[in-house]
Amino acid sequence: MTPQDEQQPFLYLVVCAAGVAADVGELITAAHRRRWRVGVIATPSAANGFFDVAAVEAQTGRPIRSAWRRPGDPRPFPDPDAVVVAPATFNTVNKWAAGVADTLALGTLCEVVGLGVPVGVLPCVNETLARHPAYRDSLIRLRAMGVRFGSPHDAAGGEGFGWERALDLLDRPGAAAPDSPGAGRTGTAGGR
Repeated sequence: MTPQDEQQPFLYLVVCAAGVAADVGELITAAHRRRWRVGVIATPSAANGFFDVAAVEAQTGRPIRSAWRRPGDPRPFPDPDAVVVAPATFNTVNKWAAGVADTLALGTLCEVVGLGVPVGVLPCVNETLARHPAYRDSLIRLRAMGVRFGSPHDAAGGEGFGWERALDLLDRPGAAAPDSPGAGRTGTAGGR
């Protein structure tokens, strides 16, 4: 990696367990085109067969994170300039809105909201679950925290997921500068 690459903004990509996660490489490719460096944090279920972990690690040049690091382990990622959650499942959206931090992915999401890091979310929830009152309340609560949502994708639908829409939700897609929101944050999210 060159010094110029080190100055590119860093994107955390949180991947949840939905069938479309198999194509998450499309989002990573789009992020690279927009000059983002990418680190992937997967829910434990997503990391257990929902996408090709080795291929994503090769594409990002970084290990997939799904578990807390041990005391004394080095920080695997720098602090994020932005976060994308795609695909975002019913379970993750509801737990996140409730402040549940029982996995690395959820703990990171809870922290970045507190740090004011821009967050874009592409839900992948079927129509039946999307009508559940808890889910609707969770969307309201997360939007009130500044989280931006793309139009939902029905998990049972057949059309493409539209991965690049997630990047369009961020404040300054692919163009974060040192003085932009999220740059140079001193939080613990990157150190989890």
